[in-house]
Amino acid sequence: MSSMGGSTDENLETKEPHARSLSSSNVQEPYVHKVGIPPRQNLFREFQSTVKETFFADDPLRPFKDQTKSRKLILGIEAIFPILSWGRTYNLTKLRGDLIAGLTIASLCIPQDIGYAKLANLDPEYGLYSSFVPPLIYAVMGSSRDIAIGPVAVVSLLLGTLLQSEIDPIANPIDYRRLAFTATFFAGITQATLGVLRLGFLIDFLSHAAIVGFMGGAAITIALQQLKGFLGIKKFTKKTDVISVMYSVLSSAHHGWNWQTIVIGAVFLAFLLFAKYIGKKNPRFFWVPAIAPLISVILSTLFVYLTRADKHGVAIVKKIKSGISPSSVKEIYFTGDYLGKGFRIGIVAGMIALTEATAIGRTFASMKDYQLDGNKEMVALGAMNVVGSFTSCYVATGSFSRSAVNYMAGCETAVSNIVMSVVVFLTLQFLTPLFEYTPNAILATIIISAVINLVDYKAAILIWKIDKFDFVACMGAFFGVVFASVEIGLLIAVSISFAKILLQVTRPRTAILGKIPRTTVYRNIQQYPEATRVPGLLIIRVDSAIYFSNSNYVKERILRWLMDEEEQVKVDYQTRIQFLIVEMSPLSTFSENSSNSVEDKINEAELLPSSSARVPQYTQLRVQLDPVLAHSCGAPLFDVEALKLAYSRTLTSLELLPSSFARVPQYTQLRVQLDPVLAHSCGALLFGVEALKLAYSSLGEEPHLWPRRGTSPLGEGLSRSVEEGSPTRAMRKPPHAPVASSPKRGSIA
Repeated sequence: MSSMGGSTDENLETKEPHARSLSSSNVQEPYVHKVGIPPRQNLFREFQSTVKETFFADDPLRPFKDQTKSRKLILGIEAIFPILSWGRTYNLTKLRGDLIAGLTIASLCIPQDIGYAKLANLDPEYGLYSSFVPPLIYAVMGSSRDIAIGPVAVVSLLLGTLLQSEIDPIANPIDYRRLAFTATFFAGITQATLGVLRLGFLIDFLSHAAIVGFMGGAAITIALQQLKGFLGIKKFTKKTDVISVMYSVLSSAHHGWNWQTIVIGAVFLAFLLFAKYIGKKNPRFFWVPAIAPLISVILSTLFVYLTRADKHGVAIVKKIKSGISPSSVKEIYFTGDYLGKGFRIGIVAGMIALTEATAIGRTFASMKDYQLDGNKEMVALGAMNVVGSFTSCYVATGSFSRSAVNYMAGCETAVSNIVMSVVVFLTLQFLTPLFEYTPNAILATIIISAVINLVDYKAAILIWKIDKFDFVACMGAFFGVVFASVEIGLLIAVSISFAKILLQVTRPRTAILGKIPRTTVYRNIQQYPEATRVPGLLIIRVDSAIYFSNSNYVKERILRWLMDEEEQVKVDYQTRIQFLIVEMSPLSTFSENSSNSVEDKINEAELLPSSSARVPQYTQLRVQLDPVLAHSCGAPLFDVEALKLAYSRTLTSLELLPSSFARVPQYTQLRVQLDPVLAHSCGALLFGVEALKLAYSSLGEEPHLWPRRGTSPLGEGLSRSVEEGSPTRAMRKPPHAPVASSPKRGSIA
């Protein structure tokens, strides 16, 4: 007793000889943990603490603590340019890995970039520009070691579709190109702003299921768009939905298809797919699918040049402008009608690009077990797109196919992006004339083979098995892209993701708990069929925070559980529900409005005439009744200080319960848990008090915890049930059963 810092009250011992005899037995008393109340904070400090936990959970300023001004300056520069930090430990061994990886992804990106530029309705050189400048900026500012930067199929298609809806790229190519640079500029501004303001969590609102569906639909759409180059069709629809595309393809079957183009495309598509198969079958040959596109370009270009197939209707790339990317600062719309359009398109394209890059970066960071700073990544991606918009580039991001090759090739740092950029620079300077006779069919086959992996049917099957609502989001995004348009599919994906979030907030899950046989653990009876119900008790668990938006649903759901159980009791002639326990330990937030709402509704049930009491202090009082556990554990101890604190307004004197703990003579577990941190933010909470009445029923004819105003505020139903032989009495422990050393053996989870 003395070791716990408390003493037994003499008056209480005099009144309760039975409790005193228990305390004098040779039973080891469990340790009672006390939790203090946190000091009150003013409004400013509370707001400051909330902002810090919300936006600065990783404490980015921690490295700057206790540092000199010069050291802080160095750390600040290294935070903006991580290459200055890891560059100090760079060596020849790492350079070898980065050199091999950079050359490998360069051989893959060059043919892909030419094809992706056509997806965006831009000239081929703009795809190469976007793999020259942005990777250099990212290598200096980015923190991912494995991500490969450049144009990607989905963003190229999205950007091309949105731009084409505003300006015709054929009739007005100059304004179209200027709008593309404007959209790229605002895409970078959006990404950098999210990183600086630490709002990266916003991209998490687009669920994984929606992304899987959107990417799969975009892959199908991209592949269908390539039928124009694959079949040699000259007149093709500008729409992207599958019905319009297939109608355009079939309507030109008799006069628009070119058999030479089809042969070239089919042969090299088979070659690319076979190379992918080899790389997938044996990871040691990862370089085979990486260099296969470049080999296809070289062989097909040589074939067309030697056979002059371009004279027989085989469409070719034609001339690609040589030289490094020119400045495009003056081409960006900073005024006029196209400013708003570029801003809108840039936000959409920037968010999709950011989502893809973040997912790729996190994937490879987890595979190599290193930490990736999401906000720094956003700043780096935004900076590279802003600079890219000034140098004739369109939106660039992380490419999954190139990043996978980069990883398999053994890259060590972001220097692999620098190597790739140098190779692209040399290509722009000296090798672009060699691509003049490259057939468009080859670019189509390269894109088709690249986007096949975006159709992740295994992930869709897994989503179906885990969560049917997520599967609806996945299929909604997929069919929206395939049968409507890319922007409609994206809108569906975002809408369903938000709808799921709203449903989870406004419709929290509830469950009835039962006891696992031969244990003292309570679990959901639907998930654990072997769990048994305690006669006369209804234990309901709420699995989510309670807000003003869902408190009405919670109270109605609890009442429905009660009505269902009452009807079942009448049918099965079981013990009537006498006690309702609402298990709220999973809750993280419990607003005052919610407490009032739930209290009022439970009181309406008339099962618990006065089932709750308001706690005036900023203190959470959780009362949980576990008679089965008590039967095996004996009479446990609980902290009465929390009880005194909770009921201080009803007590005439705090000296009524001076001791820091008291023994409950009933064989009923009563757990009182004090959670001041949660309660400080929630205010007064409401919880069932019948357990208190039951626990103290033997302390006197009338409990000393409540004022004597005619009747106890708890009502008489509970005391009658105890006297008449309730389930709790029936589960009493034999007189000589050992008392457990700790009441924590049981749990309601």
